[in-house]
Amino acid sequence: MLPDQTAVVIPNPTSMSRAWLVVGLLCVVGCLNYLDRIMITTMRVSIIEAIPMTDAQFGLLTAVFLWIYGLLSPFAGFLADRFSRSRVIIGSLFVWSAVTWLTAHATTYNELLATRALMGISEACYIPAALSLIVDYHRGSTRSLATGIHMSGIMIGQSLGFMGGFMADRFAWNSAFRLFGIIGIIYAALLFFVLKDAPSSPNSIETTEQPEKVSLMTGVRSLFSQPSFVLLLLFWGMLGMVGWLIVGWLPTYYKERFSLSQSEAGIYATGYLHMASLVGVLLGGFLADRWSRTNERARVLLPAIGLLLAAPGVLVASTTSILALAVVGFVLYALTRTFTDANLMPILCTVADARYRATGYGLMNLFACVVGGVGIYAGGVLRDNHVNVQLLFWVAAALMVVCAGLLLMVKQKPETY
Repeated sequence: MLPDQTAVVIPNPTSMSRAWLVVGLLCVVGCLNYLDRIMITTMRVSIIEAIPMTDAQFGLLTAVFLWIYGLLSPFAGFLADRFSRSRVIIGSLFVWSAVTWLTAHATTYNELLATRALMGISEACYIPAALSLIVDYHRGSTRSLATGIHMSGIMIGQSLGFMGGFMADRFAWNSAFRLFGIIGIIYAALLFFVLKDAPSSPNSIETTEQPEKVSLMTGVRSLFSQPSFVLLLLFWGMLGMVGWLIVGWLPTYYKERFSLSQSEAGIYATGYLHMASLVGVLLGGFLADRWSRTNERARVLLPAIGLLLAAPGVLVASTTSILALAVVGFVLYALTRTFTDANLMPILCTVADARYRATGYGLMNLFACVVGGVGIYAGGVLRDNHVNVQLLFWVAAALMVVCAGLLLMVKQKPETY
């Protein structure tokens, strides 16, 4: 039952092949989503040579993206709850790809900063809509795995982030932005013809009274009336800071700690790390779906266990002087921390009203990105004051332990479809 005592209509079974096709199509979009946003972190030297800036200003390029992305996420999520999820996805992909292409033509710091802000606006619409569309198609025993497979597309995009530094070293810093912007525009045109909403949405409510119209303020009140949603909000916010502290400064850490080239540091920081994330998100989805058949708390317990394994991995990796050991530590982090990514939306489905899932995820993105942006910008300021990146990783490890505790406090309701 929903919080307002209405019942969700269980639609006629949809074709599972269609449901998995949607996941496959969105994997490519998720890959482009993260590749376009993350590759800038692997070409720091080339960008600073072309457009002079301080480390704090370079950190601000990512921070301003996150702040705007996060600020607009609740409204973007509401668009996906109120209108066609598939059309929101396609429009978002087209616009951010155009902005990616436009980034290649920036010649000043302010122009580059403006394109990062525009990318934050356009990319905000994607994740809440995509995850909501996936859980519309996938009910029950395939929900975490389907979410995990989609998130694996994001991990692939992150792992390919090294291509930014690779292309910057061999061509020009803006060549990667030009190439992937064009690819995204073409793919958006293709999706216009093949990506559709689920035949029957979980937003369809069966009641003897006129259904309440979906509205942003009603959704916000409904979500914040659930204490477990507030816990999820705090959890995702802190974990957002962890993720962006590590992703944002790991290439710099590898380059300076182990005297690597920009390309080598980019490969270690994205290639190895995010391939481990790919395995972790798939494993986390598979294990959670299997365990949930015998334990209704499985989708909460598995991510908490993962974080308690990831924290010591980061501590070891950030203190060792042995490159191989650092790689192993960060790979452990990437493998187990991503159990959360496969299960966050399924957890939200047991906490929030089904009509406001995308809005709820957008609110969590807002908090995570604002907090994460503050973390990255603060890291840049600390770098300008000659503070070791190692300290940032110690903070990240401590925050993961706190996050595990918050997650274990979440109270779940019977899952709604």
